[in-house]
Amino acid sequence: MMTALIPFNRKRNDLMNTGFDDFQNMLDDFFAEGWPMRRSLAGDTFKIDLQDNENEYIVEAELPGIQKDEINLSLDEGRLQITVKKEETKEEKEKNYVHRERKFSAMTRNIFLADAASDDIKAKLNEGVLTITIPKQVKTELTKQIEIE
Repeated sequence: MMTALIPFNRKRNDLMNTGFDDFQNMLDDFFAEGWPMRRSLAGDTFKIDLQDNENEYIVEAELPGIQKDEINLSLDEGRLQITVKKEETKEEKEKNYVHRERKFSAMTRNIFLADAASDDIKAKLNEGVLTITIPKQVKTELTKQIEIE
């Protein structure tokens, strides 16, 4: 019998006859945002599109609800790293009841761009889309003709 590989909920269809780990997954799903209750690795990161133009790379990252002070960008030897850290606090007070929720999330994506130049990189966040323009290094001629005397 072959089993499907699902990152978090390994035996979701047989929930009543499983152990504590699957019960924890069910609780996590119940308190997760969205309906139907489902968890996936795709929901734990953000989407990136990469355009390779003649003289530059254009990277677009979808970051809805993220402010620019929650984003850290770096380029180290051709490795572009986009890190997002977001902390949310929700507080409700009614009668004698106080309800507080805190949520902290951190996501990182890395893209290797071998011929990326470290100068004149531009980044702009507009309506939840981060656009990064990275110029390419000017290629030097690797082949050189040698004249014979």
